[in-house]
Amino acid sequence: MNFQQLKYVRAAVQNNLNLTEVANVLFTSQSGVSKQIKELEAELGIEIFVRRGKRLVGITKAGENVVKVINSLLAEADNLKRLSQQFTQEDRGRLVVAATHNQARYVIPPALLHFTRLYPEVEVELRQGSPQYVADTLARGEADIGIATEAVDDFPELDTHPCFTWEHVVVVPAHHPLLRIGNPGLADFAAYPIITYNPGFSGRSKIDAAFAAAGLRPDIRLTATDADVIKDYVQLGLGIGIVAEMAVTGEVREGLVPVPGSNAPFGVSTTKVAIPRGVLLRNYAYRFVEELAPHLDHAVLSGASRRPSPAARPQAPLPFVNWRELHAPRGNLTLVSSG
Repeated sequence: MNFQQLKYVRAAVQNNLNLTEVANVLFTSQSGVSKQIKELEAELGIEIFVRRGKRLVGITKAGENVVKVINSLLAEADNLKRLSQQFTQEDRGRLVVAATHNQARYVIPPALLHFTRLYPEVEVELRQGSPQYVADTLARGEADIGIATEAVDDFPELDTHPCFTWEHVVVVPAHHPLLRIGNPGLADFAAYPIITYNPGFSGRSKIDAAFAAAGLRPDIRLTATDADVIKDYVQLGLGIGIVAEMAVTGEVREGLVPVPGSNAPFGVSTTKVAIPRGVLLRNYAYRFVEELAPHLDHAVLSGASRRPSPAARPQAPLPFVNWRELHAPRGNLTLVSSG
């Protein structure tokens, strides 16, 4: 039994039992992968995979338990490597962050600017996608940290922690009739075509739930994953926009303004940071988490401590409107923000 065989089994599971894809990912031959897996099965005296001819078509009951142990062994082996790097390469390395567009566009920039000043020799790779993509990428071990509002809580193999809370706001062109209403509500918004996020993005479920609870069926004219795209079409006059408040905070966009008080009907959403459960990250990775959520203690996140550090820290995520105070100063970078 060797680690290469264990890696082949893990890769087979991660790549939907497609040995051709496994061979491509691991830069080896398909026959070599198949041979190593069969040798491991022979040594263990059990079949890990169900086969149809030469193809893997499923995982046996015994194989399900073997896969769990293999994942645990390989995770601990990776932890051992990271542990040694903490001492030999304390401030050097690579950090992969998976995030939704809004987080990457609005929240991460000021945090990353400060982080790179602290760790100039750490290479950061930012991977953008849907909340499901963020969670899947983390669960597959292809990213160190994930930042999203949805999906990450649905994966038991991930530990999630709240970063900050935020709300939706309605944005309209200047001089829009909604700006002349003293206290506009959902019925006022439903009177116009609406441009907002795709289902599954940036708290869209809270928007739908708010209208449904009020017995309203809004005219969702256009949806997008990107708040900037939503705002562009609002500027064109296609409808009113509902976006995360972070997408308009601190931003000056000619002819486009948020409707005062429009945040009230949609409830509060929470942006979360997620890390793979049981994985020991490099110290600088935990430091990056602290950039996004100062109330989290990296010693507790890493398992080095069971109690918060004695330093004064807020014990709960703050609303986004207070987020800049937590991270200031950030040099000359103007903070815009996420959802």
